[in-house]
Amino acid sequence: MASRSFKGTRSNLSISSDAAESHKPPPPQTVTFGRRTSSGRYISYSRDDLDSELGSSDFMNYTVHLPPTPDNQPMDPSISQKVEEQYVSNSLFTGGFNSVTRAHLMDKVIESEANHPQMAGAKGSSCAIPGCDAKVMSDERGVDILPCECDFKICRDCFIDAVKIGGGVCPGCKEPYKNTELDEVAVDSGRPLPLPPPGTMSKMERRLSLMKSTKSVLMRSQTGDFDHNRWLFETRGTYGYGNAIWPSDGGFGNGNDEEVGGPKELMNKPWRPLTRKLKIPAAVISPYRLLIFVRIVILALFLEWRIRHPNNDAIWLWGMSVVCEIWFAFSWLLDQLPKLCPINRATDLNVLKDKFETPSPSNPTGKSDLPGVDVFVSTADPEKEPPLVTANTILSILAADYPVEKLSCYVSDDGGALLTFEAMAEAASFANVWVPFCRKHDIEPRNPESYFSLKRDPYKNKVKQDFVKDRRRVKREYDEFKVRINSLPDSIRRRSDAYHAREEIKAMKLQKQHNDDEPVESVKIPKATWMADGTHWPGTWLNPAPEHSRGDHAGIIQVMLKPPSDEPLPGTSDETKIMDFTDVDIRLPLLVYVSREKRPGYDHNKKAGAMNALVRASAIMSNGPFILNLDCDHYIYNSQAMREGMCFMMDRGGDRLCYVQFPQRFEGIDPSDRYANHNTVFFDVNMRALDGLMGPVYVGTGCLFRRIALYGFDPPRAKEDHPDCCSCCFARRKKHSSAANTPEENRALRMGDYDDEEMNLSLLPKKFGNSTFLIDSIPVTEFQGRPLADHPAVKNGRPPGALTIPRELLDASTVAEAISVISCWYEDKTEWGNRVGWIYGSVTEDVVTGYRMHNRGWKSVYCVTKRDAFRGTAPINLTDRLHQVLRWATGSVEIFFSRNNALLASRRMKFLQRIAYLNVGIYPFTSIFLIVYCFLPALSLFSGQFIVQTLNVTFLAYLLVITLTLCLLAVLEIKWSGIDLEEWWRNEQFWLIGGTSAHLAAVLQGLLKVIAGIEISFTLTSKSGGDDVDDEFADLYVVKWTSLMIPPITIMMVNLIAIAVGFSRTIYSVIPQWSRLLGGVFFSFWVLAHLYPFAKGLMGRRGRTPTIVFVWSGLIAITISLLWVAINPPSGTTQIGGSFQFP
Repeated sequence: MASRSFKGTRSNLSISSDAAESHKPPPPQTVTFGRRTSSGRYISYSRDDLDSELGSSDFMNYTVHLPPTPDNQPMDPSISQKVEEQYVSNSLFTGGFNSVTRAHLMDKVIESEANHPQMAGAKGSSCAIPGCDAKVMSDERGVDILPCECDFKICRDCFIDAVKIGGGVCPGCKEPYKNTELDEVAVDSGRPLPLPPPGTMSKMERRLSLMKSTKSVLMRSQTGDFDHNRWLFETRGTYGYGNAIWPSDGGFGNGNDEEVGGPKELMNKPWRPLTRKLKIPAAVISPYRLLIFVRIVILALFLEWRIRHPNNDAIWLWGMSVVCEIWFAFSWLLDQLPKLCPINRATDLNVLKDKFETPSPSNPTGKSDLPGVDVFVSTADPEKEPPLVTANTILSILAADYPVEKLSCYVSDDGGALLTFEAMAEAASFANVWVPFCRKHDIEPRNPESYFSLKRDPYKNKVKQDFVKDRRRVKREYDEFKVRINSLPDSIRRRSDAYHAREEIKAMKLQKQHNDDEPVESVKIPKATWMADGTHWPGTWLNPAPEHSRGDHAGIIQVMLKPPSDEPLPGTSDETKIMDFTDVDIRLPLLVYVSREKRPGYDHNKKAGAMNALVRASAIMSNGPFILNLDCDHYIYNSQAMREGMCFMMDRGGDRLCYVQFPQRFEGIDPSDRYANHNTVFFDVNMRALDGLMGPVYVGTGCLFRRIALYGFDPPRAKEDHPDCCSCCFARRKKHSSAANTPEENRALRMGDYDDEEMNLSLLPKKFGNSTFLIDSIPVTEFQGRPLADHPAVKNGRPPGALTIPRELLDASTVAEAISVISCWYEDKTEWGNRVGWIYGSVTEDVVTGYRMHNRGWKSVYCVTKRDAFRGTAPINLTDRLHQVLRWATGSVEIFFSRNNALLASRRMKFLQRIAYLNVGIYPFTSIFLIVYCFLPALSLFSGQFIVQTLNVTFLAYLLVITLTLCLLAVLEIKWSGIDLEEWWRNEQFWLIGGTSAHLAAVLQGLLKVIAGIEISFTLTSKSGGDDVDDEFADLYVVKWTSLMIPPITIMMVNLIAIAVGFSRTIYSVIPQWSRLLGGVFFSFWVLAHLYPFAKGLMGRRGRTPTIVFVWSGLIAITISLLWVAINPPSGTTQIGGSFQFP
């Protein structure tokens, strides 16, 4: 393609991270616009180069965007930015290491028609000038802006040429234009225009002006200087207003009570918090804490008694049991101590609306003053993560109840698959119908698949008369949408085959022209994957090729839905539309597809690396102060979930919160929850308890982050002196320590608490990389993430109304910078993954990332909403569940053997919080002792001995009290957490199943990796079952063999055989030892009761187990028991059962 380079508008898009280093900095990013027209020509767009070059005689170049000069500004800057944004949103940006960033203008993104004006490749008229196929200017509704009364269709750049070069004559009717400036044309067409930004301020200056002024940018005069008299007149303000410092005399302005009724009303209005703590009733929590201490004392006495009374007849059995019991007591203590201070929390969404979305003197229009939120959705493999599931998650995000202009969605496709790309484009197209439908009828949930699968009455509480008609139409549209999504793989394959065949025919024709009479050999052309507009897909091809494979492809950014307009855009009752969206806001949030660059030889750090790439790209494109990350199968079930989380972030003291964690809820789980997939004990007991300390751990999804905390900064008002682990019991000891004495791991980037403290930005390139735009965005996001300064107790706040200004429009240089920061080389010699962003080096990067934040002194909050905030899917198959637990446990072992061990935590972390994180790293090692203890009953039955000398009253009393206190603690936990007893029991069962299988394998993996550097993996080998495809829980009965099943199966078989042997030994012995038999059988049944769900999983579908299995099991058990008695007969006799003689 013959094209010219388009240099960024900034003087330097990238600077060297260290000027003193001798290595050559990467070349500056350039953007090349190129588009292939339907007539076969190639058009290139250039901004700074006025000269054009002809690549060959077959191609023609057009310069369609002239550089702005003092005598060439025929239109308002805001209009030109909107037009450029339209170009950017229709471009597929690619680039990476040692390559030029290119912007490929796409006529179509998907094969179906795109209707929404915000969508890339949206339907629009083409310019009627011969040789130019550019899109005609359009407004927010997609309606063409035609400057002449003859309705001659002309694009923006051809219109500029007609005005400047053609004498202002319309090329269609040859009559002079009445309006020669596009701002007048736009106004005549009914297009709403925002106030133009000050001409003397650059884009970054306008960003930073938020920090340098406590007043809105809209209050500035045209000269760029602050006009205080104008501000006093237009806002009726006074000194101190907006900073929660009210005049003591109560007088405002000129003393006219009517004119200052607003501020007086605010003064008389009591300040209300956004959140409140709901303490656990004392009647529940006090006995709960008392029981914990009682059980600790009893366990200590019991272990002391066990050590003092060994079993001399079987000292080996006694020794193993005592060691295991000591570890179990220690493990229980680590798990129970952090549960001493559980709390519940509640939010008030009405107060949030009053503070941020209600007209006030600082916000006269009532525009949303909420901060922006960037939502991250990660996916890697469209085969394992179906695109339809990801598309439904995207639709639930786009339809969320949050200000449209403040919401952005970024989809990370770590596989670089065209299937995911086109599925996201189809989702953006369907959102044109789905999102307004949800807003019009207040739909919940806003995931179409879940909504149309609801078993309750969908018409309940729906008052609008056209709901039934609208729902049927949307259901029909969704069914067609699913058909298109499911047919995408075949469609892409057929399209690629057709284009490949065409390319082969062209190559053969060229070969024949060069070789007239010589025989033509078959031409081999790499089989590429083709996009809908007839060009190569820059990502991973179906048939991998160099620079087009899963680990080797360029970085890709496509703005699927461009940023919405700043003002609401109500729909119309046009008969051509399938539904009437009158008075319904039809805008859609920003939607961006991102696939980071991957090259051989680079460690891409899996999901953590992909999330960090999104952090950098989003900081440049939208820079939301808060980040919500979701897995591709976790969708928004409560459309107000982000508002609930924002209540905590914007409340008093919210600036010290690093994240708000929501509980994970799952769908598609079998009614009995056989393998504890809901994990309610963890999410409703442990996490609520941690919320009473420094906050819950980060669990990988459903988490609202503060961007500045992800950047590695200290929380506001962080001090050098922090209480040590014993400060809760003893007086605080003051110890002055300098930053030089602080370990490098605990040394954080400082940030000023107040506006007059400037951040030291000179050292940031070494930490964040060489993107000046990324570094400049840091103070902006810190300011925008502050809570409102509407109360004297609110520290580090921002003035009301500061976030009501429009967001900046996208331009090509911005997206080019975003391409550069997702390249594979960007993180070299930076602290990304080490102290900044998601942390690398662990399978469970989520826990480590949350631990680092708590280690710096940040706090987190657990937000449990009445309606589940998010819902997702979980594996209900036994083998899949074991492999999931194996991954979690492996990450915990890695944490234990790393510098992220809680034993090495800083003094900023509270003692009980440290205990909780220590338990995270230690719990897999319990499997070693659990395996031994599960074999002890069988060894006892085989040997005829027991762990104690005799079953005396003291041992039984201790056993009874320990069991009762455990049951009472479980009852009280159920009382204050709200879980069911069955859920608690399922958790206990799977604790033993996972402990004897996945946890043991994780410990083995971790030890081999740390000691010998050997990495092993456990894979699936075979699969059987699953006859009924229509069964919703068919996967529950599928049996997939894995080596993780060997230890639990061995434990079950050995204990069953031991019970049979024990009964035979006791029955046929001369002096039966019933006490030892009962002790061994009781503990064996305890083990088998916990392994019962595992046994059911091995049997497959209920009622499908062959009868012969039970027959053979009985025969084998009887045979083994008889063999044991024959081999080791009771002492004093050789006969069995009286006169019966064993042969």
